[in-house]
Amino acid sequence: MPSVAEAGLSLESLTSQFPLTSPVPTPVTHPSLISPKDLHREEDLLRNPFSFRHWWTAINTTREAQAALLKLEDPPDLPEEVATLLGSLASPLAREVLQCLTYLYESALVNFAGSFKLWKSYLQMRMSYVLGKQTVRKRAGGRKKLPEMKDALEDEQEDLEQWEGGLDGIVGWEEWKSLVATFERALMWLPKMPRIWLMYVSIFNHPNCPPQLSHSHARRTYDRALRTLPPSLHHRIWVRYLLWAESRGGLTTVAVYRRYLAIDPSVTERYTALLLSPSNPSPRPLEAAKLLLLLSRKAARGEYVSPEGKSPYQLLGEWIDVVETHAEDVGLGVDETVADAEESAAEVDHAQTDGAPASSSGQLIRFAGPPVAVTADGKPAPAYDEDEDPNSSRKLNIERIIRKDGLAVYKDQAGRLWTGLATYWLKRGEFDRAKHTFESGIATVLTIRDFTQIFDAYAEFSESLISALMESLAEPDEDDDEEDVKETEKELDTKMAEFEELMDRRPFLVNDVLLRRNPNDVQEWEKRVALWGEDDEKVADTYTKALSTISPRKATANFHRLYINFAKFYEEGGTTGEAEQDIETARKVLEKATKVNFKTVEDLAEIWCEWAEMEIRHENYDEAIRVMQRAAAIPKNTKINYHDHALSAQARLFKSLKLWSFYVDLEESLGTVESAKAVYDKILELRIANAQVIVNYAAFLEEHKYFEESFKVYERGVELFTFPVSFEIWNIYLSKFVKRYGGSKLERARDLFEQALEKCPPKSCKPIFLMYAQLEEEHGLAKRAMSIYDRATQVVSDQDKFEMFTIYIAKAAANYGLTATRPIYERALEVLPDRQTAKMCLRFAALERKLGEIDRARAIYAHASQFCDPRVNPEFWAEWHAFEIDTGSEDTFREMLRIKRSVQAQFNTEASYLAAQTVAAREKGVEAEETPADAMAAAERQAGAGPAFVSAKQKLPQTEGQAPDAPASAPDAGNADEIHISDDEDI
Repeated sequence: MPSVAEAGLSLESLTSQFPLTSPVPTPVTHPSLISPKDLHREEDLLRNPFSFRHWWTAINTTREAQAALLKLEDPPDLPEEVATLLGSLASPLAREVLQCLTYLYESALVNFAGSFKLWKSYLQMRMSYVLGKQTVRKRAGGRKKLPEMKDALEDEQEDLEQWEGGLDGIVGWEEWKSLVATFERALMWLPKMPRIWLMYVSIFNHPNCPPQLSHSHARRTYDRALRTLPPSLHHRIWVRYLLWAESRGGLTTVAVYRRYLAIDPSVTERYTALLLSPSNPSPRPLEAAKLLLLLSRKAARGEYVSPEGKSPYQLLGEWIDVVETHAEDVGLGVDETVADAEESAAEVDHAQTDGAPASSSGQLIRFAGPPVAVTADGKPAPAYDEDEDPNSSRKLNIERIIRKDGLAVYKDQAGRLWTGLATYWLKRGEFDRAKHTFESGIATVLTIRDFTQIFDAYAEFSESLISALMESLAEPDEDDDEEDVKETEKELDTKMAEFEELMDRRPFLVNDVLLRRNPNDVQEWEKRVALWGEDDEKVADTYTKALSTISPRKATANFHRLYINFAKFYEEGGTTGEAEQDIETARKVLEKATKVNFKTVEDLAEIWCEWAEMEIRHENYDEAIRVMQRAAAIPKNTKINYHDHALSAQARLFKSLKLWSFYVDLEESLGTVESAKAVYDKILELRIANAQVIVNYAAFLEEHKYFEESFKVYERGVELFTFPVSFEIWNIYLSKFVKRYGGSKLERARDLFEQALEKCPPKSCKPIFLMYAQLEEEHGLAKRAMSIYDRATQVVSDQDKFEMFTIYIAKAAANYGLTATRPIYERALEVLPDRQTAKMCLRFAALERKLGEIDRARAIYAHASQFCDPRVNPEFWAEWHAFEIDTGSEDTFREMLRIKRSVQAQFNTEASYLAAQTVAAREKGVEAEETPADAMAAAERQAGAGPAFVSAKQKLPQTEGQAPDAPASAPDAGNADEIHISDDEDI
């Protein structure tokens, strides 16, 4: 295809073809507009000039016919550059079609100048030839009716018109100007139609739009739209206006956005992003920082809600990011910051002076202040702050803002705020100020997280500074002389020393943070002492500071240990023990500790005990006793409640068992018997003794041969305490009494046992009964012993009755023979629970078999069978089976089988059988369903070909190695005379 030069075309020749529609083409000026085929249409329109339907039909018919002709037309034989410049008007036919349709639309508008439908169609037709073919994007779902501006901007950005082709703005300038003139005429007739305005302003976003239209004219057009349309429609214009301003950038964006933010600050965050955008040729970080600061303060007051869902702190964090990135452009320097701080302090002092009441110096009270602005809801409006005014060029005092709006409000984010402030000074090259900021942050934070954040940034800064100095020494400049190099080396040594000192201070700094968070944390003070190591002076200062700082009522556990350890510090001669021991100072520390109102009495008691132990370690025994005498002094009012925390620990100390226990141990070791007895008596008088004190007192008296007095102590103990505590005292008391007197004071011993059993609960009386019965057996009468055993079987708890009956039966058999145990067995069967009854029945049956009472034994087995399920207690049925084989007959064996089936049927109808069966299966290590259906049948199968019944007169041979009382196994050869009886056979 030939180029523009080869085609003989020039810019002037292309421009001369336009305008096509101005002035409006008519058949007079352009005879080719009407052909003979169009005469019928023209006559019809002349006859019906005021019929909109006739005009609309004629226009649509002509448009469709012309569109069909354009589709059939061959591409124009023009250079590609020319076709691109001319766009849709590259072919002569397209230009004629534009003129023809323009003639029809203009003729129709003469009669229907106020028709929105006609104007809209006309403008769309003109736009399609000038702007090119519009590309319509498919959109899923609908739009919100009244979206927020943030959402509206995002949606509109995606839906901006896109065109393919279009007339070049320079070549077709006249045609573009004619299109704009047409829009102006349309708006003259339809000024309140927002769709016309939106179509009009859409042409300004076209890439080929001439600069004369897309800049100042576009801004004035948007302004006219806002002035013309009612406020309810401004939202639709503002969306396009803001997007257009963003595309232009520079001062245009600033001016338009400032106008909109005056009525709707919701897009301020978007505006700040535009101000700092990398594509922005002239960024405005100061204005962005002031806007973000304003948003953060408003959000903190509840006057602003971020469309992005950002919290006030997040907005402040974005402000800090801007400050860190544009430190030179946003904030004041060190000197200006210090001067501003002094000026602010002077203003505060002046305001306080002006607001002071009248005094003798002549100052007057101010009754009325300056006028205060109020908001729409009646609240006082915030005073003007230049830091929040984006139009002001005054830079920000970053340090004051971070302290006021950050550290004073967001105390849990102190690490990030201090680090941001220090980074700001680093970006400005103020290293000393940055170091001071890091130190201030470390000295004020309250959490380890914040401390770690600041310390890591501080360490990184120090390392980077050292690295820079080392690099400068490694690659010196040619201009540097030896003095500069030496100065750099000296500075490097200084920085290295400071960095090492910082690393060494880290444990102390961490401890400082924890102590600031909780100055009453005793464990952290102990760690502080340990950090000083062998520095005795620092250790003593730390102990002194800790004891003066900690509040006793708020201290954590083991506050008293601080006093004790401090006293040991002086007692042992410092941490290393090399210094001289200072007992007097240790006593002063402990003396001071005894006056501290600790949270618990036990802490105060331990102080006194430690004091006495210190005196003992230095062999001051009399002083140790005097210390305990001071501590255990009893006041006149002894009715004080030990657990009344409203009283001081000193007022309740005399009831501390810990103190008295140590005191009495001290008296036992260092004092006399009488002094120890006196202390024990005081403990009993105060009624603070426990069972151990009673036992210790009695053992002490017994050790010194005061036996009767020790027994009196036991008696006082059993009076003071009830069961189960008194049981232990009775147990020791009775055993000691019996051991000493034996049977010499039998009646007194019996009275003691009866007294002990009088209030003893069933679960504790078994040992006393056994001891009582043993006393009667050894020193009394066997009849009384049996009566005691009989009483015991009635009194003890159910868990101990079986064992008690077993002992009773054994003693009765030993004293009176086996026959005397029958009544005991019979009563046991009536009293014991079911499971223990079955076990006792087996023993009773064994007794009857020994006595030769086979029928009585069989009756006992029958009685016990009702408690034994064959599938849960197979041992019982195996024993009965062996008994019948040894001693029974065919009838008795059948009776046993009948009883077995009835018992099994009885247990099958009870719900408890399932639980019992499961327990039995677990004990045997198998599942419940694997239990044999008939345990007796399984036992018979294991017996092989042995007889199901054997006469009592016939004995089976004993197997080698089998116990004499074990059931005999079946012989290898079958018995020809055996009788086969099935378990299922009817009786």
